[in-house]
Amino acid sequence: MRTHARAALGLAAAGVLLAGCGPTDSTSSSPAGSTTGAAATTTAADATTEAAKAVPELVGMGLQSAQDAAQAAGFYNLTSHDSAGRGRMQILDRDWKVCSQTPDAGASEATSVAIDLGAVKLAETCPATDQAPPADAGSTMPNFVGKGLNTARDSLPSATSITSSDASDQGRFIILESNWKVCTQDPAPGVALSGQPVTFTAVKFGEPCP
Repeated sequence: MRTHARAALGLAAAGVLLAGCGPTDSTSSSPAGSTTGAAATTTAADATTEAAKAVPELVGMGLQSAQDAAQAAGFYNLTSHDSAGRGRMQILDRDWKVCSQTPDAGASEATSVAIDLGAVKLAETCPATDQAPPADAGSTMPNFVGKGLNTARDSLPSATSITSSDASDQGRFIILESNWKVCTQDPAPGVALSGQPVTFTAVKFGEPCP
């Protein structure tokens, strides 16, 4: 009798263990990504809807104030450039004012859109349209007269030997090239570039060339 009882108890315990190993959650057999995929789609759609906002009007503001206003509206991807085409960096934003913006004010854009602000120094007049620095010179010498001395240098091949000097009779040293404009150049515009040295004379912006 003891042997039969022990056998019966063993079979009962085995049955309990097997029952514990079986599936107990009815949701475990459903497709793994069905609910998650639907939730992800809904979240993405909601994010897109929330992110679409009107770009604020920034032209006419100081550059620092414009950046603050853009960020307050939810736009954080901000860049700026020199509207005068002189290739200057906007190091102290409070010294610059906004002349142009892309995208335009009022455009409905995702808050991740890049907003580019064209600016000039506070004492300068905004150009009617943004001025671009000279393009890469290529195989012929461009016309750099009136352009920033720094942008002329940047346009030429990096290996070019360049000499620049004050076109006035004051004999000043040219320290910050972005403050100077080209008066004369050698070679002349249109001459083929074949590695020859380049010479510029220049005066400060706001001064007439002699």
